[in-house]
Amino acid sequence: MRDVVVVGGGIAGLAAAWKLRDRDVVLLEADDRVGGRVRSERRGRYWVNWGGHVYDGNPASSTQWLLADTGVASRAVPGNLAGLSMNGKLLLSGRVETFPFRVPMAWRDRASLIRAGAKVRLGVARYGRLVKRRPGEDEATRQQRVYDFKNDTTFADYVGELTEDAEALFKPTVTRSSAEMHEISAGAGIGYFNLVWNLGAGLSHSIVGGPSTLTERIAAALGARVQLGAAVQEVVHRRNSVLVRYTQGGIDSEVEARCVVLATPAGVSSRIAVDLDADVRAALAQVRYGPFVSAAFLTDEAGPCPWDDTYAIATPKRSFNVVLNMSNNVHGYSPERLPGSSFMVFSPAGLARQLLEQDDETILKSYVDDLDQVLPGTASSLVEAQVARWPEGSVYSFPGRARLQPVLTRRDTRVLLAGDYLGTQYTETAVYTGLAAAGAAEDTLDAGRAAHPAPSRS
Repeated sequence: MRDVVVVGGGIAGLAAAWKLRDRDVVLLEADDRVGGRVRSERRGRYWVNWGGHVYDGNPASSTQWLLADTGVASRAVPGNLAGLSMNGKLLLSGRVETFPFRVPMAWRDRASLIRAGAKVRLGVARYGRLVKRRPGEDEATRQQRVYDFKNDTTFADYVGELTEDAEALFKPTVTRSSAEMHEISAGAGIGYFNLVWNLGAGLSHSIVGGPSTLTERIAAALGARVQLGAAVQEVVHRRNSVLVRYTQGGIDSEVEARCVVLATPAGVSSRIAVDLDADVRAALAQVRYGPFVSAAFLTDEAGPCPWDDTYAIATPKRSFNVVLNMSNNVHGYSPERLPGSSFMVFSPAGLARQLLEQDDETILKSYVDDLDQVLPGTASSLVEAQVARWPEGSVYSFPGRARLQPVLTRRDTRVLLAGDYLGTQYTETAVYTGLAAAGAAEDTLDAGRAAHPAPSRS
C-alpha cells in the first residue's frame, strides 16, 4: 500500500508531491505532460508561453517557498507592468488609472467611464483593506471574508449600464477571469481592478526560463513516481485507506493508499471521488470555469522597440484582450538590447468562445493582424506562432460562490482537495492548497503510525 496518491499533475498536485517526496508517493496525471494550465517552452534565451505567467512575489508566500525549496529562480517583472492600446493610441507609461483619460473617446463615453470608475475606485479601496490578514487570523477566515465581499450581485449590475467605449475599457481587466461582467461577482471584479491598479503588490514575479521550469523541475526530481497518461476513473474510500482506479495505456489498474490528494479541476473531482459527502460533491460541481484561447509568438527583430520596457498591454476591441511581453524579463535584465522578442496574447470568456469554433489558421490570422496594429512591425519579424485552447481555462467567483467555501474546505476524510478553485489568489492558491493537503496527509500518516507502531526486533 502507498502512503499517498496525488491525482493531477498541475501546479497544485506537483506542490503536494514535492512536499511528500520523502514518503511513498505516486502522482497520476491523465495528460502526456505535467503542469496543467502552466505551459511554457524554452527558445534560446527566451521562452514562449501559453498559460500562467506571473507569480506571487511575496517572500512569505507559498509560491516563493516552493521556488526556493526546488532551487528555481524568480525575479520581479522589470519596467512598466501595464500599457493600453485603444482607438489608435498606444500608452506605455504613466499610472494605469489615467489611461482611460488619455485615449481618444467621445465625451459621452468618458462621462460613463468617470461615473463607473469612481464607484469601482471606492470598491477597490474597501477591497484593499479587507483582503489584508488581521492579527491572529487564519487563512480560511481571511479567504471567506474575501469571497463574501459583494458576492450577492454581478459586476455588470454593480457598475450599471455603460457606453460602448466605457464597457470596452472595463472588459480586459474583468474578463481576464475568463468570465464576462454579467457572470462574475461584483467583489471578484473589483478584486481584479485592485490587482491591476496596485501592480507589484501580488502577482509580480516571473520564473526565470519560463513557468514550466518549476513544474518540470519537480517532475524530474520525482522521476518514475510521476505517471503520465494515467486517467483516474474512480476514487473510493475503504476502511483505513483509499482505492484509486485508473486507466493507463489501455490497461485498467488500481492503487491503494493511506491518503489521496485530489488536485484535479473541481468538476473532475466531483465526478471521480464517488463517496465524498454529498454536499461536498455538489459544491464541487457548482464551481465554474471560463475558457480562454492563447497564442505564443517569437520574433527576430534586430533592434529596440518602444514596448521593450512594458510587460502587459490591454487591447480593448481586439481579438485578444491583452498582449504580454514575455521577453521583457530578458530585455529588462540585459545590459544591451538582444535581438528578438517573445509575446503571448490572451482571449478569455466570450472572445474565447468565438475562437474555439475556429481552426488555428483562422485564429492566428486574426491574432497576427491585430498584433501588428498594436505593435507595428511584429508581423514582418514573426518566426513562430502557436495557439493553445483551454475550454476550462480559469476558475471564477460568481454570485453565491461564497456559500460553497466552508463545504469545500472541510477536511474529514482521507481524500484531500487541492487546487486554485479553493481560493482567490490564482497560482498562489494552487500551491498553498497543494502544500496544505500534503501536510494534512502527513498528519494522517504520522497519527496512524503512532497508533500502530512497528513491532520491535529485540
